[in-house]
This record gives sequence, C-alpha cells and structure tokens, in this order.
Amino acid sequence: MTTGDPDYRDSGLEFAPDFLLGSATASYQIEGAATEGGRGPSIWDTFSHTPGKVWNGDTGDVACDHYHRWESDLDLMAELGLEAYRFSIAWPRIQPTGRGPANEDGLAFYEHLVDGLIARGIRPIATLYHWDLPQALEDEGGWTNRATAEAFADYARIMGERLGDRVAVWTTLNEPWCSAYLGYGSGAHAPGLLDGAKALTAVHHLNLAHGLAVSALREVVTNDPGFSITLNLHVIRPSGETGHEAARRIDGLANRVFLGPLFGDGYPSDVIEDTAEVTDWSFVKPGDTELIAQPIDLLGVNYYSTVTVRLWDGVSPRVNADGHKDMGGTPWPGSQHVEFLEQPGPYTAMGWNIDPSGLEDLLIALHGAYPEVPLMITENGAAFDDVVTDGPDGPEVRDLDRVDYLRRHFTAAHRAMARGVDLRGYQVWSLMDNFEWGYGYSKRFGIVRVDYDTLERLPKASARWFAELIRTRRIPA
Repeated sequence: MTTGDPDYRDSGLEFAPDFLLGSATASYQIEGAATEGGRGPSIWDTFSHTPGKVWNGDTGDVACDHYHRWESDLDLMAELGLEAYRFSIAWPRIQPTGRGPANEDGLAFYEHLVDGLIARGIRPIATLYHWDLPQALEDEGGWTNRATAEAFADYARIMGERLGDRVAVWTTLNEPWCSAYLGYGSGAHAPGLLDGAKALTAVHHLNLAHGLAVSALREVVTNDPGFSITLNLHVIRPSGETGHEAARRIDGLANRVFLGPLFGDGYPSDVIEDTAEVTDWSFVKPGDTELIAQPIDLLGVNYYSTVTVRLWDGVSPRVNADGHKDMGGTPWPGSQHVEFLEQPGPYTAMGWNIDPSGLEDLLIALHGAYPEVPLMITENGAAFDDVVTDGPDGPEVRDLDRVDYLRRHFTAAHRAMARGVDLRGYQVWSLMDNFEWGYGYSKRFGIVRVDYDTLERLPKASARWFAELIRTRRIPA
C-alpha cells in the first residue's frame, strides 16, 4: 500500500550514497557533425532529410554540436555533480557502413569522451544502439535481416576491445520496442515503414542482437562492468469490461515479447496466436531463444507515462491516444481493434499524461516478476514549453513544471525502494535540449537549455534542483 502524499510530493526522502544519480543523452540527438570524422549516414540522416517525416524539416546535422563541444559539456556535468552519464555510441561513426574495420576517428572520439568522464569522477554508461542504424545495413533490410544482428555483435566486440577496460555499464539496446514498432510498423521513426510483419521480424532480430552482443562483450572486456538492456516497458491500465483483454494483447506486444526471451521464457504463445494473421514467426530459428537469454546484471527502465486500453466496438470512432505520432501505420500489429483512451491530465508538452504512480507500479511489477535482477531508471523526464526570462544574475529558465515532475517521480522511485525494489540509480532524461526525433527541435526535454541559434548552454532551475539532490542525497522541496 502506497503511503505519503497522494500526489507524490513527499519531502525529505533520502537516497543512499551508492544510489547512482546522473543524466542521459543519445548520439544522433546531440552530436551533430553528421559527415565529419569518417561517420557514415544513418537511417535517421535519411529519414530526417525526407520531406514530411520530421516537424519543420529539422535534422540532426548539427543538433547540439556535442561532437565539438564535448569537453565543455563534460565540465557542465561535473559542475552539476553528475555521478553517471548515460550516452550512446553512433554505430556509423565506428563502422560507416555497419561492417568492416573500425574507423579510428570514431573510436578516438568515444575514447576521449570516456576518459574525460572518468577524469571528472563520472561513471560512463555506454549504450551501443540508440536507433541510428547505418543506412547501408538498412539498404539490406535493416532489422528485418538476421545479418544485422550478427553485424551488431561484431560492432559490440569492436567497442568492447577499445573501451572494455573503462566503461562501467554496457547497455546493448535502447528501447527496441521503438526501433521495431515505430520504425517498421507505424512509420513514425526511421526507416519509416508501415508493415506489421516486418515490425515483428525486427523485434526478434533486435532481441537476438542483444544476446549476441552481450556474448561478444563478455569475451573481450577486461574490467568488471555491468551488462544491460534498456526497455520502455508500458504501464497499461484496463478500462471497462473489455479492458483486461485489450491490456493482455498490448502487454504482450509491448512488454512480454521482450521480457520473455530476455529472461529465458521465450516468446509468449498468446502473442504468437494474436499475430498469426500477421506473421508465422518463422524468423525464429532453433537455438535463438537460448542465444537471447544471456545473463544480465541490470535492467534499464525508461518511463514517461501510462496508457489506458479497451477493445474497440467497431462502430464508434476509434480512439488512438497511444502517445505516438500518427504517420499512417500502427505500432500494434494484430491489435488494431484495441482502443487507446485519452488519459486524464495534467500533460507534458508531448501530450503525455503525468502519472508517477505508474513508475512505482512498474518497478514493483518488475521486481515481483524478476526479483534477482537489479533495476535502474535509465530515462525519466518531461518536455515543457520553457521560457527564458531575465533573472537577477542574467537569463534563466524557471522550469518549475519540470522540477515538480522530477520531484514526484523521484518520490515514486523512493517508494518502490521502500517496498523492496532493488533500484540502483536514476538517469534523468535529458541532460540538454536536443533533436526529439520526429518532433525535431520543437520539444525540449533538457535540464539544460540549448539555444539552437548560438548553441549556448543554460542550466535550468531543474538542473540546479537536481544538483542539490545529488549533493544532499535528499529530494529538495
């Protein structure tokens, strides 16, 4: 039973000294330098340069220019007191076509970044894949091609050989749900396809890539890092008489199709039955589930909002408030008769509902299902329409909505830990405003503001609030 303030605005909650507090970014969203240092094109370069795919025609060509500003960005992280930094490596910087020998300039960039983090006392958490697949591999089928999973293992080995004595945590994939369903099913993300069968094929090959990459990393790393994957597991609320059936179907596609293979239970039989008209699942080969189920040390959890579902009656207008940009397809193959109801507010600038109880519920459910697996919140944060004002010390951003959002979700995490959840840390999304995928630069998630004209960084009130939390180990009022 949850105790404390019903709105999750408890005061004075403290975190242990070993609870890892940091922030997160992704390569394509911040690096820029899209054609520098030997980097090859990714599917997001192609997608963002395709008219009509990204709001305002925005691209990641320059983004936050982190590629050239990494040292000052690391200084800013140190100023805020970050204990960890979760970044992603751009596969096209390492292998411009996704195969072949490593690009030394790309390796050197990440080596300098990791060394710079360590020199500042910040633990490096490296994500191998945050959606920027080399375009050359997509031309061969991308994640619908089994060979991409094998190429990913080779790339993981390259990174492990170069940085395997320094990285604290290796994360194979970030949110494979998005890569598969938004990339190949709904069309909202690169490569922008609208094919349910391809989406489910991509699910399996992403799962396979994770298992192969963990095996490859274990063979070459020389320190004692954690191995992990990050999932955007959905918190699903049923509505009405048909809500539980709708929730079962969506839970299968969103959660169990990843958790099952990851933890040795294989693909859920009900998901295979639900999607029988979409695919026969013949892309799963004998021995694949054993390859996927590699032991991991940590499960990364990304959480932003909840969904509420019921079965569509087929007569009234179908409601589809699943929180994702509508580009003509569906991220729910075989479940087009499920409705996603409008959520009660308040909302972020993304239109996502703010519900910290969902984070507590998710952590409790995961701990109950997999009590031996430590958890880490690898992304949580909010987009708001920030305003720059004149303060006593110059320009400032008093993003009190974001402060309140973070305070409530840190409270939810603390409550879950009080109920026995083995939660090891919390990485706020995001360190800085950046390229928000299909929404371009129109949505700001950062605790640090980026002026996209000058690229100047300005810590917001939320950054100062978070710095105080890190310094005191206590949730500030």
